[in-house]
Amino acid sequence: MKKVLLGLLLASVSTLFAADGAEIYKAKCLSCHGDKASKAALNKSQIIAGWDAEKIIASVNGYKNGEGGAMKGVMKPIASGLSDDDLKAVAATIASYK
Repeated sequence: MKKVLLGLLLASVSTLFAADGAEIYKAKCLSCHGDKASKAALNKSQIIAGWDAEKIIASVNGYKNGEGGAMKGVMKPIASGLSDDDLKAVAATIASYK
């Protein structure tokens, strides 16, 4: 019984600390990419609304590695500040914007 309760407690605590893609988007992406990723950031990027999560993750990881187009200087510090879990969460959020 104690093991079951401990397992439930750990599951509920991890849920509290799970990355919230919408909040991450709001804090780190909204100012440039707009509501629901519907605008070209600084009139230079592609509109990312509707990109699949894998493409978003690959793109952000490219920025982390110093790769990318005209936006790499702006995106590298933002991308580098995202954990893998944060990136997965925000990628799923952006992919849901159609």
